[in-house]
Amino acid sequence: MQMPTVQEQHKKLARLAGKWKATEKMFPNAWDQAGGTATARVESRVDVDGFFVVTDYVQERDGHVSYRGHGVFGWDGQHQCYTMHWFDSMGGGGYTLPAKGMWEGNTLFFQSESPMGHGRYTYVFDDAGYTFKIDMSQDGKQWMPFMEGKYTRA
Repeated sequence: MQMPTVQEQHKKLARLAGKWKATEKMFPNAWDQAGGTATARVESRVDVDGFFVVTDYVQERDGHVSYRGHGVFGWDGQHQCYTMHWFDSMGGGGYTLPAKGMWEGNTLFFQSESPMGHGRYTYVFDDAGYTFKIDMSQDGKQWMPFMEGKYTRA
């Protein structure tokens, strides 16, 4: 049996790597009736011998940390899809399957389902960085925007 090797799919995830900053728009939702703006810092790196990208995310609102997250992005060769495992300061991630996704051009899409509902996560890359947005749904049919931001190199 041969040891697995890093494939082109793994290498493509390196677009996430780097230090990023953003201003984010938070849409009104069940946890935040008013919505508003936030700032974010993201540090992502290619890790585990090139098989994964590991991300640390910090969001601030009104000068205080309001949310933290830790993500692990990878490629599942057996199921032919990208994966995103997410753990956060709301206790998310420990009880859910990874979000599954695919690339289409310069866009990386993920979708997940958990006891808290359904999520869609969209990364659109361009020369300046990337735009990231989250849409949420209780039933997987009617989607509402949750947040979006434009991320540039820090």
